[in-house]
Amino acid sequence: MDIMETLREQIEGNAIILYMKGSPQAPQCGFSARTVQAVMACGQRFAYVDVLAHPEIRANLPKYGDWPTFPQLWVEGELVGGCDIVAEMYENGELKDLIDGAAERAGATEEEK
Repeated sequence: MDIMETLREQIEGNAIILYMKGSPQAPQCGFSARTVQAVMACGQRFAYVDVLAHPEIRANLPKYGDWPTFPQLWVEGELVGGCDIVAEMYENGELKDLIDGAAERAGATEEEK
């Protein structure tokens, strides 16, 4: 499968997905650590991809989303942003609202299947 198709499937197939360096339990950079802490504090399940373990994703995701750095948070198929944007949204309460809404809609969709 083409890497761009793989990225599209990951992003469209997960209501909330974080592309980061490392894992939520063991982030491998400070920006990923700050971002994953904010996402986890929202209390919803989310998917993640360790871009260090997947160099093809690390090389191509910046082209896919037109965003050059990691981490990248995607919610309902839309790029939210990186560390600074996610941290700011968390501080002002927008991130929790966004993630809760996405999780609620994803849950409703899964129940209908």
